[in-house]
Amino acid sequence: MSQTVGFIYAHPDDETFLSACLIRQLADQGHRTVLLLATKGDAGQKNGYASHLSNGELAEVRVKEMEKAAEILGLSAVEHLGFPDGKSNTVDENIFIDGIVNFVNKYEPSMLFTFPADGGNFHPDHMTISKMTTAAVLSGRCPSVGRLYYAMSSTLMENGYKPSIVIDTEQQWPMKAEALKAHKSQMFAIERYFGKLDSFPENRRYELFVLAWEKGRMNHAGLVEGRL
Repeated sequence: MSQTVGFIYAHPDDETFLSACLIRQLADQGHRTVLLLATKGDAGQKNGYASHLSNGELAEVRVKEMEKAAEILGLSAVEHLGFPDGKSNTVDENIFIDGIVNFVNKYEPSMLFTFPADGGNFHPDHMTISKMTTAAVLSGRCPSVGRLYYAMSSTLMENGYKPSIVIDTEQQWPMKAEALKAHKSQMFAIERYFGKLDSFPENRRYELFVLAWEKGRMNHAGLVEGRL
């Protein structure tokens, strides 16, 4: 039976960095995948052709880049909350949570994926979207959601958490590389993380996720086996 699966991240390109192959696999299996982004990436890097753009103009470019990546990934819907990039932690928490709840209740996903509490790299926007998504789920206002997953981070690993879902990206690397290339304005950051996209990065081989919450209970042991 097909499901709707939601991904909630901070910036355009987070979805591809963390979960391109998972999204594509779900779409290929007939599931509906939907994405909510806290910002439009207006404070992102401006390399090459985008170097002269204002923040507002960059936001427009990144929304278009996200549309192209969404086609590659098979995303059914992409929405942006439009909060200030780099400053989403200044947004009123009630407004933030309401935005997430409204998105969830519009599409009714059975599971959600987001950043872990440390944001993966302690980026304030990443940490904020993790906090707000978790708060939305724990609020009891997202009744369709049965599971919440966090992308694996070094902090989670150091604290003994084990991945519930492991996606080997090697076979799908050409697709993931094309989705990364769609985010053209951010290519410097992308290549710092993945290297040149014409070769498979063995050190970035796996997309890993930890089951953080299931049907009303936080998973503090980190040992729950994930099921899609």
